Amino acid sequence: MLEIEKLSRHFNGRAVLREVSLQLQPGEYVAIVGESGVGKSTLLNLVAGLDRPDGGRLCLDGEEYGRRDEDALTRLRRDKLGFVFQAFHVLPHLTVGQNVALPLWLQGQDAAAAAVPARQLLDAVGLAERVDSWPRELSGGEMQRVAIARALVHRPRLVLADEPTGNLDPANGDKVLRLLATRIREAGAIGILVTHSLEAAATSDRVLRLTPEGLCG
Repeated sequence: MLEIEKLSRHFNGRAVLREVSLQLQPGEYVAIVGESGVGKSTLLNLVAGLDRPDGGRLCLDGEEYGRRDEDALTRLRRDKLGFVFQAFHVLPHLTVGQNVALPLWLQGQDAAAAAVPARQLLDAVGLAERVDSWPRELSGGEMQRVAIARALVHRPRLVLADEPTGNLDPANGDKVLRLLATRIREAGAIGILVTHSLEAAATSDRVLRLTPEGLCG
């Protein structure tokens, strides 16, 4: 279970998030929509442990983690989280296959073992033939699909996606959204999708709107 309780964050004295609360069960996949600047990406960064809240608490599987030290948060992200960033964060010095296998390497798997699920995920996002390519040889849409495969390869407990279809054409966007939803539900993971697209949001189990007053269904 993911528990978000009265989560708050301020920047330069301005409240970006005010006491946001949410509980999600394993296998549940929700979409969060809202106006630009309302704090959707800030909320994801807090849930991912990439930023620290000014108030409130975060618990995953009964363990509070919002105020852990950086080493503990790094381990949490390595072992339990998958994050699809708007800006891809595909590493230019690794091949496509190596980028996708990276989370498994960080967990201690050897290269040969990690290559198998990496190739399976690349096939699922339509990039099997790109396994040995370099990121500089890919389009923006292809790099986004690599980032999605990398976020799912280690079967994380919590999957966070920030506008994952923003650089994709409709056909590939639909493919990766279905992949995200299927993998989250099959693995009994928890998924949060932040999007401006109502079509993308419709692939989730329920849609929540983030406003300055909080989340509403």
